[in-house]
Amino acid sequence: MAEQPGLTLPGYFEYHTVPVKMVSTPEGGLAAWRLALDTGAWQPANDIVDEILFATGGEIYNLSEREFVQLVEENRAQFLRGDGPVHALYGTMRAIAEVAREERRSRTPYERALTVSLARRTFVMFEEELQRAGDPGADPTLGRD
Repeated sequence: MAEQPGLTLPGYFEYHTVPVKMVSTPEGGLAAWRLALDTGAWQPANDIVDEILFATGGEIYNLSEREFVQLVEENRAQFLRGDGPVHALYGTMRAIAEVAREERRSRTPYERALTVSLARRTFVMFEEELQRAGDPGADPTLGRD
């Protein structure tokens, strides 16, 4: 698959609420990866590249790297359960969102800042684990500044 003219890689997207990233390949092409909500890992998504690039669907959005990391971690926190340090942090993120929802209010500036900070940390932790397990879509460098 050849790189599209004018497309800056990596590119980050929200595709029907699911995070998708497009990255360059060593051969000069591009590869797309979609977050698997059941595992938090990356699954190939080359089948939706044209739809994203040409915005033929109604729920496709360009994201900054920070927005992408936040969306990935909000999804992982919402859908994944488990043990260990990263899951404890996901529990904190869920608790913050649940309290705000129960109180029928937006998160406070402090709660938003804490959630963003936690997401940057959990992203790196989770991606490093995926990388150790051999996930070709893992990239722990995104969550770092």
